[in-house]
Amino acid sequence: MATVFQTTDVDAAHEFLCRAYGRLRLRVTNGEHHARFGHYALGAAQLHRNSFRMSIDVDSAPQQTLIFGRVAGGHIAFRTRGPVRVYGRPGEVFTAVQPGEPHRAALEDADLELAVLEPGLVAEVADGAPGRAAHPIRFAANVPVPARSAWLWSTTYDYVLGCVAAAPEAVAEPLVAGSMARLLAATALAVFPHDGPDEPTIEDRRDAHPVPLRRAVAFIDDNAHRDISPADIASVAHVSIRAIQLAFRRHLDTTPRGYLRRVRLAHAHRDLLAADPRDTTVMAIASRWGFADHSRFTAQYRAVYGVIPSWTLRRAG
Repeated sequence: MATVFQTTDVDAAHEFLCRAYGRLRLRVTNGEHHARFGHYALGAAQLHRNSFRMSIDVDSAPQQTLIFGRVAGGHIAFRTRGPVRVYGRPGEVFTAVQPGEPHRAALEDADLELAVLEPGLVAEVADGAPGRAAHPIRFAANVPVPARSAWLWSTTYDYVLGCVAAAPEAVAEPLVAGSMARLLAATALAVFPHDGPDEPTIEDRRDAHPVPLRRAVAFIDDNAHRDISPADIASVAHVSIRAIQLAFRRHLDTTPRGYLRRVRLAHAHRDLLAADPRDTTVMAIASRWGFADHSRFTAQYRAVYGVIPSWTLRRAG
């Protein structure tokens, strides 16, 4: 779901920002005032594009979300704990806000692309050990480490944003929205240093054997129509996310996500064979099974079935 709002009224901009981020105060200097907001919902994640043609100071109460940013234009200076952080280079990637932290920000004609993630989503993607509540993740650096990994965040953000722009009806599907949200969370964990687990433990390696793998495969086969996550799969298998990932790699030469994609592709194939092309489209069937990118779906489908999906749909009719 998309929300696009623009205004030259400072009070209206303040009201919109409070709805989006919670209680905050604005101080705006004299001169031209213009703000534009584009907010796109992806379940436990959101994409925000906030553009200000004005100088503005923000005092914010503690946030309850994790916010990662990229500079599209202008300048922004953050103060949370520690020294002021200034970002103004186009394409610069940074962590903006962590849960429980009040912050101040000074924006000068700033144009910002933000990913707003629920902490529970990030904790689930990071941990997912069976029988244990995922602990909140704290990010230890405000910029990617190493710096060159910023390209990964930008590439992922652009991919998700491109899917939202090209096929908003597909992104509204629960399987697509959940997959996109977890992709953003996993990328944040890969790019920004944090206090969550990274490498498999000895226990993870010990648990990566065929018994939990069989449980995981059966669960995926029976639940591919649902928005299931790696944490759900690991929980059913009674091992950690890292252990079930190792098991899939070791015994099936794939990942849980890759196996789930294969099963959903088979379901999409059956739906295409059974569909009436007068009543549906390839994209409608693809998005129902969690595929938001038409070109990628077509490429994956052709690699497995030897034809493009539109050919299957036409032949079915």
